[in-house]
Amino acid sequence: MATSLAKVDLNDPVSRHIHKDFARILVSQTVSEALEGLRQHPPPGRILYLYVVDDEGRLEGVVPTRRLLLGLPEQPVAEIMVRRVVALPARTTVLEACEFFIQHRFLAFPVVDDQRHLLGVVDVELYTDKATQLDDGRVRDDLFQLLGVPVDGARDRSPLGSFRRRFPWLGCNLAAGILAAFLSSAYKDELNRVVALAFFIPVVLNLAESVSSQSVSLALQVLHGQPPSWRMIPGRLADELATGLMLGLAAGAAVGLVGLIWLGQARFALCLLGGICGGVAGAAMMGTALPFVLRLLRLEPRVAAGPIALAGADVITILLYLNLARWLLR
Repeated sequence: MATSLAKVDLNDPVSRHIHKDFARILVSQTVSEALEGLRQHPPPGRILYLYVVDDEGRLEGVVPTRRLLLGLPEQPVAEIMVRRVVALPARTTVLEACEFFIQHRFLAFPVVDDQRHLLGVVDVELYTDKATQLDDGRVRDDLFQLLGVPVDGARDRSPLGSFRRRFPWLGCNLAAGILAAFLSSAYKDELNRVVALAFFIPVVLNLAESVSSQSVSLALQVLHGQPPSWRMIPGRLADELATGLMLGLAAGAAVGLVGLIWLGQARFALCLLGGICGGVAGAAMMGTALPFVLRLLRLEPRVAAGPIALAGADVITILLYLNLARWLLR
């Protein structure tokens, strides 16, 4: 099977490759009205999926052909359609669309603007000259495997290429480590007065870094399931803030209890509790936001998000921890 993917610029917006000869029905129609409309105005292309739109052309859902054919004539289309539709924003690149085909194994995706107006459809005909054989399941499996080859080939897999992609982001950790050292020196009076503050710096930073890594991993999993948008970030941050506060309170209480038993100082225990709780919550939010922001900025989140999130978590946590110490342990 030969693919035509090599003829396409993988960085092109997928909106340049959409076609508009797809099957479209209205959400306000009944089954009989939708079928009659398709008979009177049959789409010139292949009918892969039946997309449902409102009167203003916004995507509302998708109807499997079987449901439409077997539905009762007076049954509303809204009752038989699938409302959760994986749609590609118009700014999605061809490479990103290719990844969605591989992951979801659909034969087509609707392409929408920011208001979910249905602009067109991109299907596997963009990638293959064998569209007439897609009814064969083995042919489809071969196609999706072939699509994975250009996706992998689009990224430099050589050791030198990997070094060039990864080292600049690793520099974030180098800079954050040096900055943390300078910040710690600014609090040398507190560290000299309560030496135990230095003892607990590794565990305070490690907890924030661990939660940050968890949040990055979870956000990357979400990105595999849907294209990101700026509007979805606040909701994700609110959820992760609540989770981060609970994780920080639990971990901070445990470490603070150790500090209280060891030194017998309630203020030192509060310093540990506040530093860990605030640092973990901030790290969780940063780890969640960065993969979304980097993907929206057309940067590679799998390489960049981790180092940046860890660097930010270190700086936020060390500042919070030592400032609490300066305030509480005077």
